[in-house]
Amino acid sequence: MGKEFTKPNIIISKCIEIENCRYNAQIISSEFVKLLKPYVNLISVCPEVEIGLGVPREPIRIIKKDEKRYLIQPSTDKDVTKDMQKFISIFLGTIKDIDGVILKSRSPSCGIKDVKIYPSKEKSAPIMKSSGFFGDAALKAFNNCPIEDEARLRNSIIKEDYLRKIFTLASFRDIKHSKDINNLIEFHSNNKFLLMGYSQKYLKILGNLVANKEKSDISKIYQDYEKNLKFAMAKPLRCNSNKNVLSHAFGYVSNKLNSKEKQLFLESVDNFEQGRVSISVPVNLLKSWVLRFDEEYLANQTYFSPYPEELLDADAKNICMARDYWK
Repeated sequence: MGKEFTKPNIIISKCIEIENCRYNAQIISSEFVKLLKPYVNLISVCPEVEIGLGVPREPIRIIKKDEKRYLIQPSTDKDVTKDMQKFISIFLGTIKDIDGVILKSRSPSCGIKDVKIYPSKEKSAPIMKSSGFFGDAALKAFNNCPIEDEARLRNSIIKEDYLRKIFTLASFRDIKHSKDINNLIEFHSNNKFLLMGYSQKYLKILGNLVANKEKSDISKIYQDYEKNLKFAMAKPLRCNSNKNVLSHAFGYVSNKLNSKEKQLFLESVDNFEQGRVSISVPVNLLKSWVLRFDEEYLANQTYFSPYPEELLDADAKNICMARDYWK
């Protein structure tokens, strides 16, 4: 099951493990980003530095007045709204083939949610929470592309879902310019279980596109496939769908397992359903048996290796160590 992974192209806030460019000249620590760096292509950006606010700098805030939002630096009374909008337009207009985004949480520029919005530049309580200027533009520009902030990525379930998505999209990006139907057939076949876990509906749509009964132009097939692939993976893995996938895959090896192994697997699925562990726990149990019994069909499924093992959480790594015994 060992394989090469295409490096995802990721836009990231420069203050997260890249450069000391926060307003207070600090850097944001993220164990996840630290671990991720060698496996992705990072495109780092600090919108506030790019519009000339410097490091260190006085904080800025979003003010909402007459249903319009403004980006203000209260200590200097400086309005940087137009500068920020201009930079965002230029920056996002030059970016292509992005597989994911990681932005600074609660930042008035980069935040994608929980950014405090104020009624004025004077000291006052926030009136609501929303996204920052750059964060909001990124959400619109990369619609249905995985976008998270570094705070949410501390959650192992959110983190694993993000990894599955960015490496799947990167793998598709790797073949889409080939315009080769055989590459698309292989991609779809290898991702069948993974897509089944995200959406039965879109798995069927994607399968019909690959079958190409309409005899469409290959460029259009790839275009429609990419659009529907992102729709399929727009939401987190569905628990019920994944139980079905796990049960289906388990059927390939269950008759070769003893009662204790079967019970261990069923307990891991129950723990996943109850939210006590991530999906990687039952998946990696299955993965160990796929290798042990040399189940060739399952071995090619990305469901069991959606991203590099080095990025697995500790509980999944323990299962991989047990799996390695059978190699």
